[in-house]
Amino acid sequence: MKHCVRMKSIGAVIFALGVQAAWCAPPESGAAIRGTAHDILKQLIEINTTDSIGSTTVAAQAMARRLLDAGFPAADVTVMGPNDRKGNMVARYRGKAGSSLRPMLIIGHLDVVEARREDWSTDPFQLVEKDGFFYGRGTQDMKESDAIVVANFIRLKKEGFVPDRDIILALTADEEGGTSNGVDWLLKNHRDLVDAEFALNPDSGGVATEHGKPMTVEFEATEKLYGDYQLLATNPGGHSSLPRPDNAIYHVADALTVLQKAKFPFELNAVTREYFAQMAKIAPAQTGADMRAILATPPDAAAIERLSQDPRYNSTMRTTCVATMLSGGHAFNALPQRAEANVNCRIFPGHSQEDIRLALVKMFNDPELSVRYRSDSGELSDHGSDRKAMAPPPLRPDVMDSLRSVSAKLWPGVPVIPIMETGASDSIYTMMAGIPSYGISGVAIDRDDVRAHGRDERVKIESYYTGVEFYYQFLKALTSGQH
Repeated sequence: MKHCVRMKSIGAVIFALGVQAAWCAPPESGAAIRGTAHDILKQLIEINTTDSIGSTTVAAQAMARRLLDAGFPAADVTVMGPNDRKGNMVARYRGKAGSSLRPMLIIGHLDVVEARREDWSTDPFQLVEKDGFFYGRGTQDMKESDAIVVANFIRLKKEGFVPDRDIILALTADEEGGTSNGVDWLLKNHRDLVDAEFALNPDSGGVATEHGKPMTVEFEATEKLYGDYQLLATNPGGHSSLPRPDNAIYHVADALTVLQKAKFPFELNAVTREYFAQMAKIAPAQTGADMRAILATPPDAAAIERLSQDPRYNSTMRTTCVATMLSGGHAFNALPQRAEANVNCRIFPGHSQEDIRLALVKMFNDPELSVRYRSDSGELSDHGSDRKAMAPPPLRPDVMDSLRSVSAKLWPGVPVIPIMETGASDSIYTMMAGIPSYGISGVAIDRDDVRAHGRDERVKIESYYTGVEFYYQFLKALTSGQH
């Protein structure tokens, strides 16, 4: 569909006659589109946005400048936050004047997890192109998606495209940690800027590939709940020449050994049932049979055990908890007076953070060990939150129709299936605020090459550019008034 800007002729005679002429910006070349998308990704990757020393404000200001330079009014592009380092950018792409449709919101976090140069083969804060990949912290989580949306805002603006509703983009702080989560802060302090009928979050979903072959186009229909817990043992300590059995480090180590071997109960919900039912159709024979077997009543225990060997399937079938940090002792020649570990849990919908804290206490069964809930701000308490993961929102026909139609063009024959995000995302804040949220991304990542939060994070160059094209077509299909 061609979208044109109507403008009056400046010729005196034509003006006098009131004749209108239609003008359409010539379409950008593929090279120009890729160039813009490349430059935005490079700029974002090379701005350090870690919680320790980085600044999301710098990244937010850089993206705001790109939108302003592309012709977005200053009144529609805002950078704000609770402090100098935790800035968020909110931009509004204006839809048709007088539209009765409420805005849609796109959220994307600008912050990234820590990355040390000595751990990587490349500089994590430089965009490095090597062997057909873009390397850099945030190339999978999720600066590539931030860059994709900004690039498409600019592309659509240049074309003169007018959506049937306002599209709001919020690029935010502290999804990966820290005390100033941007989505939460905006909803609490500037709800009018981000209030919407529904939200898209490209931090989840995407195209799952195997050796580069697209297998599924996935969208997040629900997600787990995040929870951190402190395991703490204390002891009077003493001289290391007089060891005693109640060693604080041993208490924590014993608990972690129990955790390593333990598994939370098998569970399914409506989303994960549909996920396994769809995956069973395309999985290898034994895996597909196992997926069908776990859907039976009762589920097959042997099939559950086999599927649990795959981290993705295991996390889709239960709550998971894993040790992520460990510290203890105060001197080489002294018995430890204190030892602690952080246990990070991803909680299956239906259970609260307090439910899981109590489950851990029961699992460890050690009166010398305390298990305390650690809030997002780092505060410790003897009682976890009673909050549970939100129920999946109803699937919107306009979102699903647009997703399926564009996916069929870019990845013909590849099934579109719902997933439960095994991690957690900022969608929890929009969902709690009453804004139905859907995880949709067009970036393809091999199932055995998920490097988010890890060493040498990377994305295939062609996957990134296909993701750019996907969101361009998806946004146009979703906001062209054809539903």
